[in-house]
This record gives sequence, structure tokens and C-alpha cells, in this order.
Amino acid sequence: MSTRLPGARYARIFDRGRSVKGRLLVAWHLESPDADRRAGVVVSKRSFHDAVDRNRAKRLLREAFRLLVKEGAMPERTEWILIGRASLVGKKVLDVMEDLRTCLASQASRDGR
Repeated sequence: MSTRLPGARYARIFDRGRSVKGRLLVAWHLESPDADRRAGVVVSKRSFHDAVDRNRAKRLLREAFRLLVKEGAMPERTEWILIGRASLVGKKVLDVMEDLRTCLASQASRDGR
């Protein structure tokens, strides 16, 4: 099963979802009964001027998400959009995973879990 989010879901998550800001990324999430643990990745040219940096940022975000799903750290029935920040340049996947875990903890405390 793919963990990538279909393009048609982006607008729905931005309209109805909530955001959590981290040092390296901004994570939008939306819980719904028909959702699966999937993520979309957004990396802008404004933040990452070189294509090499944009592609590396996208790979890091996807891999961090995949590893957290494998660990069972990502909540079920939730779809995510991960937006990379410029501070992502030069970071390792473990740094991104730690920031995403911090976002998860912030989201859980805000939602009262």
C-alpha cells in the first residue's frame, strides 16, 4: 500500500484540517473515517531554490513519514500534508523524524489525547 496522498485530497485537508508548526516543517492533518495513513509533501521554490535541495527535502519528508508509520507512531485514520521549511537543508532523516514526533505530540495535546 502506498503512503502517498492523492492530489484531490490536498484541498480538503487545507480547508478542513489543522496545522502544527515545527522547526523543520509544517504539518497539516485531517482525521476522517475514510482516511488512511497517507501523506502529501509540499516543498516550494521560494524556500528551496535548487531542484536538488527540493528533491532531497521531499525525500526526507517522505522517508520520515514512512518510518514513523512503520513504528506505529502516526495515528490511524489521519491524512497529512507535510510542508518543508528552508531550515530542512542539510538535515538528516532522524532530525526530520524528531521534529515530526514533536508535531505529533503538540497535535495530541491540543486535541486532548
